[in-house]
Amino acid sequence: MAARIWNHPYTFWLLLALPSFAFIAEALQGNDLEALLHPTGEFSARFMIIALMLTPLRMLFPRTRWLAWLMARRRYLGVAAFGYAALHTLYYVIDLGTLSAVLADAVKIGIWTGWVAFVIFVPLFLSSNDVSVRTMGPNWKRLQRWVYVAAVATLLHWIFIHNELGPALVHFLPLAGLEAYRIWRNLRPGMAAA
Repeated sequence: MAARIWNHPYTFWLLLALPSFAFIAEALQGNDLEALLHPTGEFSARFMIIALMLTPLRMLFPRTRWLAWLMARRRYLGVAAFGYAALHTLYYVIDLGTLSAVLADAVKIGIWTGWVAFVIFVPLFLSSNDVSVRTMGPNWKRLQRWVYVAAVATLLHWIFIHNELGPALVHFLPLAGLEAYRIWRNLRPGMAAA
């Protein structure tokens, strides 16, 4: 019974959504939205990074059960990344208050890179369902590969918003290392592409 509850999709959705409850509650209580921008953005980036790390980790540790469990739920992580990005964007727009302020801010590299990442996330989110996978066939995977462009845009957004490399690199360097391993492994003669 416990295993059935733990393996139910709604249980994982609840775990992914838990931090958002606090962010939404704080916003509804009238707390400063600017203070919520960093944590909502971080959760979005973290869930995206975890989703991207799963395939190379699975290549490194093919028999690891918890990785297989997460791989089966990888799309959920991507949807959660979009959800936190949407909350992050909503709070940003509300905090600025006017369309003219949003447009004036959009020319900054730290801002437009965030918009690029968010715009890429939208079609990835909209196609993250079984119907899209079946309907789009091989094109679904091609579309989902745009997440790598979103990841680079997210990294640049993080670096330029905070004017420091450290925290962003702590999050993104493990992903970069794993992706380098994945590319190296796929380029080796006789190795099947992942």
